Amino acid sequence: MQYFTQYVKKSAGRAALGAMLALVVITPSAFAGGAGEANPAAAPDVALEGAGASFPAPLITAMADEYRDETQGRVTVNYQSIGSGGGIRQFVEQTIMFGATERYLSDEQISEIEAETGGTAFNMPITLGSVAPTYNLPGIDAGLVFTGEVLVDMYRGEIQNWDDPRIAELNPDLDLPSLPVQIVHRSDGSGTTNVWTDYFSKISDWWAEEVGFGTSVDWPRGTGANGNEGVAGVVQTTPGALGYNSLVYATLNDIPYGAVINSSGETILPDLPTTSAAANIDLPADTRVSITDTPAADGYPIASFAWVMIYERLDANPAIESRTQAEELVRFLYWTITEGQELSEPLDFARLPEAAVDRATDMLRSLTWNGEALGAEVIDAIARR
Repeated sequence: MQYFTQYVKKSAGRAALGAMLALVVITPSAFAGGAGEANPAAAPDVALEGAGASFPAPLITAMADEYRDETQGRVTVNYQSIGSGGGIRQFVEQTIMFGATERYLSDEQISEIEAETGGTAFNMPITLGSVAPTYNLPGIDAGLVFTGEVLVDMYRGEIQNWDDPRIAELNPDLDLPSLPVQIVHRSDGSGTTNVWTDYFSKISDWWAEEVGFGTSVDWPRGTGANGNEGVAGVVQTTPGALGYNSLVYATLNDIPYGAVINSSGETILPDLPTTSAAANIDLPADTRVSITDTPAADGYPIASFAWVMIYERLDANPAIESRTQAEELVRFLYWTITEGQELSEPLDFARLPEAAVDRATDMLRSLTWNGEALGAEVIDAIARR
């Protein structure tokens, strides 16, 4: 579990190492077996293929490693971190079994899938995380505060230097260097970009009208980098840099990140409680909702769900070649929203709220294979064990 191991090593000074490791020692469970199988160990090996957002990639990678152990190596999950845009594209093109994104499928995309396959496509929540403003300022490793308006003006070029009076007013106790602001942004189609620019569009009329939001935008300025990994690397090596990363990438790479003043006027640092607070909303049945610029007084304003995309009619996706693969995909996804959530918090992802787990379970129960209620069959078989 590469990402998780890195996190545990970096976290040894913040929490007891043994307690961290205990979170991933999960007792082998019935998830390893097939629906109705008397001898799961005799089942054939299965490889599941997914791709998409880099935002949840550390968590999905950790889940894949743990699940491989859960199934004694029988089920492997191969996930490629290529960005939400790439994940959506490959999902729509049906070259992967599941995709992952922080930009849920649009009404138009879902309508096209329904017309093509005779069934819908689900956006199933898998985790919840924050996008943090990351920076590289010599001598300032913590304590930097932003407003959304200041971040927008830094990204559009209205604020060009770190010792600008507007930044200094927010940070009176910090000795801000006289460095130019070096903007870093994603160059690939990115759900993290969608979350960042969705927030910008909500708090800035200029940004909404001139740039907008999406997995890719026409940036006013800055240097592009591929993936959360790429942005993290440029920020780390560029004095004066300002970028944006999912919180886990900032944590794993020891990159300083700032607090943001939310719509209630509270200075909020991204962490597990403030991310969870942002999601304390009435969740629609299809879970397609934006939680940026949350009204929650204790909520971090740049937070989002990450979703797994999956076809309702699994047999309509040629990337899934057999009923056995379809069963194992349902079984793995159900594990990710139940037992697999134990891996979330050590990696700075918030656990799914109960309402999101319920909605996700309903989606999985609705999955079919050649007209058979495969999802319900698999989940019911798990419940009987």
